[in-house]
Parts: sequence; C-alpha cells; structure tokens
Amino acid sequence: MPTTTDVTTDVLVVGAGLGGVAAALAAADRGARVVLTEEHPWIGGQLTSQAVPPDEHPWVETQGVTRRYRALRDGIREVYRRDYPLTAAARGRDDLNPGAGWVSKLCHEPRVAVNVLERMLLPGRVSGRITLVERVRPVAAETDGDTVRAVTLESVLDGSRTTVTAGYVLDATETGELLPLTGTEYVTGFESQAATGEPSAPAEAQPDNVQALSVCFAVEHADGDHTIERPDRYDFWSSYRPGPWNGERMLSWHAPNPRTLAMDVRSFTPDPGDDAGAVVADQSRNPGDGNLWTFRRIMARDQFAPGFLAGDVCLVNWPSIDYFLAPVLDVPRDVELARIEDARQLSLSMLYWMQTEAPRTDGGTGFPGLRLRPDVMGTADGLAQAVYHRESRRIRAVTTVTENDVSYAVRGDRGATRYDDSVGVGMYRIDLHPSTGGDTYIDVPSTPFEIPLGALLPERTTNLLAANKNIGTTHITNGCYRLHPVEWNVGEVAGHLAAFCAERGVRPHDVHAKPDLVTELQSELTAAGVQLRWGPGVHPY
Repeated sequence: MPTTTDVTTDVLVVGAGLGGVAAALAAADRGARVVLTEEHPWIGGQLTSQAVPPDEHPWVETQGVTRRYRALRDGIREVYRRDYPLTAAARGRDDLNPGAGWVSKLCHEPRVAVNVLERMLLPGRVSGRITLVERVRPVAAETDGDTVRAVTLESVLDGSRTTVTAGYVLDATETGELLPLTGTEYVTGFESQAATGEPSAPAEAQPDNVQALSVCFAVEHADGDHTIERPDRYDFWSSYRPGPWNGERMLSWHAPNPRTLAMDVRSFTPDPGDDAGAVVADQSRNPGDGNLWTFRRIMARDQFAPGFLAGDVCLVNWPSIDYFLAPVLDVPRDVELARIEDARQLSLSMLYWMQTEAPRTDGGTGFPGLRLRPDVMGTADGLAQAVYHRESRRIRAVTTVTENDVSYAVRGDRGATRYDDSVGVGMYRIDLHPSTGGDTYIDVPSTPFEIPLGALLPERTTNLLAANKNIGTTHITNGCYRLHPVEWNVGEVAGHLAAFCAERGVRPHDVHAKPDLVTELQSELTAAGVQLRWGPGVHPY
C-alpha cells in the first residue's frame, strides 16, 4: 500500500524546470529552507527533459539575462571545454556554440545542461537548504481561505504520496498545475479583445484555443538502415493537411512562413559540411530555418577532434511536429495522456516519413540512415522525456502584460511599457505557433520589455507565486515571455520574493503595494545580478 510522508518547509517550489531551479537557488541563498520537486528524470524543463535549445535574444552574450542564468550558460560551455575534445578554433571561442545551430547562440546536448544545473544545486542540497523530491507530480492541495497551506505530491513510480506544508508555494510547473488544485483564478487560451484591448485578439474569448505542443527528438545520420517500425498512426498523420498548411501535407518540407504565412519549402541536408564557425545565430537577422538540419543542430562534428563524432546531431523541433489537434489543459487525465500519445505518434511519423518518403536533392526518396539518439534524450525510445508546452494556464494577475505593452506596432519608438515594479527584462518576437482553435501563426514584432512584479502575483491567493510561464501574460504576450531566460528570471525573482517576505513577515501583495518595499526588493535583486532595465544597443524585432 502506498505510503504517505509529511514534510514542512519555508518555501515549496513545484516543478524543477528553469524557473523552478532558479527559484530554489535564490530562496536558499537567502537562507530559506526549500523543497524542490520534479516529475521527470531530469531537472531543467524545456532546456533538458523537453530538449529545446535555448531561445534567446541577440544581446544575450552581453546583457538582458540574470547573473545566475549567465552562470548556467558559462557552465555549459565550460563542460565542453573541460571534458570534450574540441578543435583549437572551437575551444578558443568565447561564444562557443557546440552545435553551431542557427536557432541559438548556445545549442548543446540536454544532458550537459542537466549536469550544470545539478552542480548549481549541489551546495544547497549538501547544506540541507534544498531538498529535491524527484519523480513526483502534484495531485492535491490544502487551502485556508486565500492561503495555500500544503500540496500533496504523488510518485509517478510507485504511487506513494508526500504532503508538503510551506509558508510560500511557487508554481513552477510547465502548465500551471497548482492553479486548479489551489483554486487560484487563472486563464487559458485566447482572451477576448474586449477583455484585453489587444489588436490581435479575437472578438470572443477562446479558452480551449492553446498553442501547439511538441515532442522533440534527436537524430544523427549514419551508415545502414535505421528505419523505425511504422508508427500506429502513420496513415493519419501522413495524409493530414491542416488549414495553415494551405493544402500541403504536414509531414513534408513545407510549412507556413510565420511572418508572411506563405508556404515555404525548407531544405534538409544531413551533415552538410558547412563552416560551423561561420554560423551567426541571430534570429532578428536570419530565422536560420532554411536548412532544417543546421537549424537546431546540437553537436556539430567539425567542432570536435576528427573521429570523435561520426556526424552531427540534429534536434527535431520543427513545424511538422507541432501538435494542435486538441488541447491538453483542463481535460481528464486519461484524455490528456491520450492526446500526448498522439503527439508522440506525430513525432515518430515525421521521423518515419523522413526515413522512407522524404524527397532528397539527388532525386531519391528517404533517409534510412537517420538514427534516433536515445542516449541524448535520456529515454529508451529516443523521444524527449517531457512534452514541450508552449503555453500554460496563466494566473489572473495583479498586473497582466498585453500586446499593447510590448508590440512595436503599438509602442513604436517609445519602447515597451516601463514598470515602476520591474523585476527583470526579456526580449523575443511575439511568436505564436498554430493553435488548437485552427489558427495559423501569429507573429508580431515586439520591443525589449520588462517583467513587472505584479505579473507574478495572483489577484487573490496570498502566498502562491507564479514561477514559470504561468505569469500574468495573455495568450498573445505569452508568445514572447515564454522563453528560457525569461522563465529563469521569473523563477529567480519568485524565489527572492518568497524569502524576502518570510524574513520580514509580510505578504507578496504587501510588498507590491508599498513603493519602499518594492525599491528595497529591487535593490537586492540588482545586487544579486538581476537586470531591471535594458541598457543601450537593443532594438525591436
């Protein structure tokens, strides 16, 4: 019979993705006792278990991220310099990009990031300030009025339960799982234009209209035939022609251009022998997705000593594996799991199509040499451990960032809305993938923005903080606030705030309401390396 354990702590952080790890580090460094939980085998969320190379802004090497996030990036590069046989040219680059992928200035293996994140947590765990509870998911919560008293976590391995009582509870899950459990008011999908005033919003709210999710995987191209078994749902997916694809099959090299919506044809050339050192990953200049192989490549053979790698390793996270048939938020658990399995079938079907039917530049069809890399994903089947969710439940927040706060078409040269309670910065285009309501891409130029403290605070619940992409954004602005460095910044601030409040015996809403406390918190954040305002040299894109 499953056992039940009771634990008490100062701060409970549910979800050890980037936001959760950052929150735990920040709170523990301030002296708080932290329980950090994670469902999947790897901590790190979208950077690791979801296998998504970091989506970042063009100025990431010099500004616009927190000191701890920069330490994570530096640590990843240090692993390659210390432990891998890099070429002299690659080793000598301050901006080493192991995969030479065009999507990011730091494309790398997920496992390397896991290694660095675990090392960052190690001092806190050894000191006893951080307790990591692994392979559990939240299943229940106890509340008292507007206060969350405890959260119950269930092991995904044996069903045993742990109930954690905490003064502050941080929801750092990928889909805002604590919000319905705690009765915290939240939003899903599209808000109405009447509610937000956003130019790109629909006339009526569409709560089930949520961005696509994806199940990523990594491949290499090797000698021999590595064709997988025909996926069960291949007949469906190989013939599926979604509306945004303008009559083309989804399993193809065709996909809509996010900015023009016209159909583009990408190329696919494994191990192209390109100059990895010449890659300039800056999506404000070049989206970089012309050749899908190099777009999200995570290991470029030519940056390592001859013979170390047989070929490149390519991460597949392309439009052709975007699952938008139906939402997975706020549906029964069995329905959620069935739809996630369908998304997995889509990813396997794309691989099978590439191995057997994909047109080649030489006039032939299929790349049977494509081989899954389960070791890179940390799984038996070669698919990522976790689903890449682009969109979460979002708190009804004290402050909600709308398109009118960040859109360049609205803000122009004034720049994004400036917040007196800014607790960080970020930048990315408003980049919305096709959604479960049948919408195509929504791509809106944005301007470098700030993160308001009020976006982390639910309207009502007093001791629960948003620490992931569940903050007070809209369906539209989620498209630029959902990326790796912003999630980390949000989580880091949530951890600081929880410990700050515990020290002073105040609630987060009290801090937000008192300018002197906001200023004090901001001073401490600045001292900890959190950038509150953008410096010179940034621009809209």
